[in-house]
Amino acid sequence: MSTLIEFRELPSQFDEVLALAASGNEMLLTDGGTPRARLVPLASSRPRVAGLHPGAIQASADFDAPLPDDFWTGRS
Repeated sequence: MSTLIEFRELPSQFDEVLALAASGNEMLLTDGGTPRARLVPLASSRPRVAGLHPGAIQASADFDAPLPDDFWTGRS
């Protein structure tokens, strides 16, 4: 269920609206009774796990070689 918040009242109620959204509630922002935007809580992100795709990215043999002068001067 969404909580209706009039857009013009948002600045004075921002802390309350943010706390409600953080606790999992959805806010529907209205302008004169017309829905204009929806504020939803972010889904909790899972921690990243290293090593899920070993070998998926390969660095070239000259990865750390100095770049040519043409790169720095903009000449091709």
